[in-house]
Amino acid sequence: MKIGYARVSTEQQNLDRQIDALNSYGVDTMFTEKMTGTKKDRPALDKVRLKARAGDTIVVESLSRLGRSTKDLLNLVDEFDKAGIIVVSLKENIDTQTPTGKLLLTVLSAICQFERDLTVQRTNEGLAAARARGRNGGRPKADTKAIDKAIKLYQAQTHSIKEITVLCGISQATLYRELAQRKQEPLT
Repeated sequence: MKIGYARVSTEQQNLDRQIDALNSYGVDTMFTEKMTGTKKDRPALDKVRLKARAGDTIVVESLSRLGRSTKDLLNLVDEFDKAGIIVVSLKENIDTQTPTGKLLLTVLSAICQFERDLTVQRTNEGLAAARARGRNGGRPKADTKAIDKAIKLYQAQTHSIKEITVLCGISQATLYRELAQRKQEPLT
């Protein structure tokens, strides 16, 4: 049996390209998910693992869709190999039942991990440079006056939460967080 697995990292991304490639290859069944590859628990991949049996082939559009890191990818492929399951990557033209496929998988995985590590390093360096110039990331803090107004409206019980957040320009989370924090603060 040929089992297809397709994954994108966010809900906004589209799986169509991967699905088309897997269908063109001729998979018998397919599992898809929209979840970052850095998560250890990926429900659709877990279903693939449960369904695949010795002699089956797991087909992915690209190796990057399968593993979280080089180590994770190699461990996953090794797990499949020990169970007698073949892994095929269409983009890299890798088939783990061949010695060349196994070699290419190891080399490409190492290169992918190297590129990911460089990206993380550059991002961290950029953040450090921004901090050194007084720029901190994250969302700006809500206006104190807007929060005070929202709390007064909440305490007056004349408006709904949604109306309060719209009137004051703050989120529900900010309002609830401030309410909880002010409950815990001692009165002075």
